[in-house]
Order: sequence, then C-alpha cells, then structure tokens
Amino acid sequence: MSGTDHALAAEWSGPQPSIILVKPQMGENIGASARAMYNFGLEWMRIVAPRDGWPNQKATTMASGAARVLDQVRLTDTVSEACDDLHYVFATTARNRDLTKPVMTPERAMAHTRALIGEGKKVGIMFGPERAGLANEDVVRANALISVPVNPAFASLNLAQCVLLLAYEWRRQGADVSPEAMAMAGTDFATGIEVEKLSERLAERLDERGFFWPEDKAESLRLNLRNLLSRMALTGADVRTLHGVFRSLVKKTQDD
Repeated sequence: MSGTDHALAAEWSGPQPSIILVKPQMGENIGASARAMYNFGLEWMRIVAPRDGWPNQKATTMASGAARVLDQVRLTDTVSEACDDLHYVFATTARNRDLTKPVMTPERAMAHTRALIGEGKKVGIMFGPERAGLANEDVVRANALISVPVNPAFASLNLAQCVLLLAYEWRRQGADVSPEAMAMAGTDFATGIEVEKLSERLAERLDERGFFWPEDKAESLRLNLRNLLSRMALTGADVRTLHGVFRSLVKKTQDD
C-alpha cells in the first residue's frame, strides 16, 4: 500500500462518533443501518435492547459487505449504559419536544461533532425505534437534538435512511468547525456516567426533602431535572463542584 493509500485509510478509519440504535425493532433495519454507516467510514455501532435479540441473522444478511460494523457492536440493556463513556450525545428527532435543548441541523451537528472529536471527546448519535422514535426518557440524556428539515406532511424517515443522512454529513463536513465547537474547544466534558451519577444523587437528596410532589407530577419533574443537567454540557470540574455543593447542603441541613 502506498503512502497515499495509508493516509486515506487512516482518515476513513480514524476517530468517529458512535451510532446508537435504541430498541430497534427489525434486524433488516439494523443491517441496513450498518451498510449506511460503512458507506461513509463509520464503524462504531451500539445497540440498546433490540426487540428480536442479538445476534440477529436478518441483520447480518442485510449488512452484506458491512459485517465489520456488526462484528464489533456494543450491546447494552439501557440508554444510560450505551452513553456511559460519552462526553456529548445527540438525539435525532422528527417531532417537537417539551424538553428544552439546543436544536441543530445535521450539517451543523456533524461540524460540531468533528470539532469535539478533534479535541479527544467521545460523541454519540442516538436513533429511536422505527415505530415511535426516541422516548423522552432517552432524549433527556442527550446534550442536543438533531432535527432533519423534512416535509411536515410526511416527516417519517426509515431508520437506515436517517443513519445514512447523518453518516453522509459526517463525511462531507471534513474539517469544518461549528461556532459552538470553537467556543467549547479544549473543554473537559463530563462523561455520561458522571452526569448520570450526579443526577441520581441530586434526585435522592431532593426526594428526601419531599421535592417530587405532587405524586402525579413527580416523573415529569425528574425528567426535567435530568434534562437540565444534560443541556448544560457539564465539565468534569462542574460535576465535582456540584457533588461538593450537595454534600455541603446536606451537612448544613443536618447541623441546623
């Protein structure tokens, strides 16, 4: 292989975002998504609780030529586990959400992703089940949303089509950098597991103080709280500081 060929191979197999399929329902769509990824040099797929189990022969057959992607799939039971080592997560959505988050086009999102990865950060892109898309319980774990400008009269995209669109934008962006990424360059973002533990600790402390009331609104309050933490794009130092704040408040309450 020539020096030029080696350089091209390195470019196409280098650091990249992880594609996260949440509760996919059909093996054929998993396989088609793998093909769409590999067309544009993406190899890292994570699958959360696939309906028909894993491995899946229909996925393998449909992925013809892209078996490399399926061979190294990371399988998890929950979205939290799938995102535990990621510093920044996008959620794809075709409908309005009650949850307040930054919303980016595929073009802007992938430019932002390239810049973050260039800083050594791990980025994930979540795609929901074919029938209903991502649930709010999954979306709250994302830092930002990706909204595709589709026809509002027919907004439904096939799972593999949506993966293909983002994979294409990833490859097309090259070295372009978004304004958001430039502003956050060098930032030591907290990982998903760090934010999850912080959220759990905060919820426990608030629960002790009777914050989640009335009961019929408790789940909504928990989701909004978790969404707030994800939207803040916390750094590792932020998380450590907030843990210290919680400890101090608990101690102060006990001393009173």
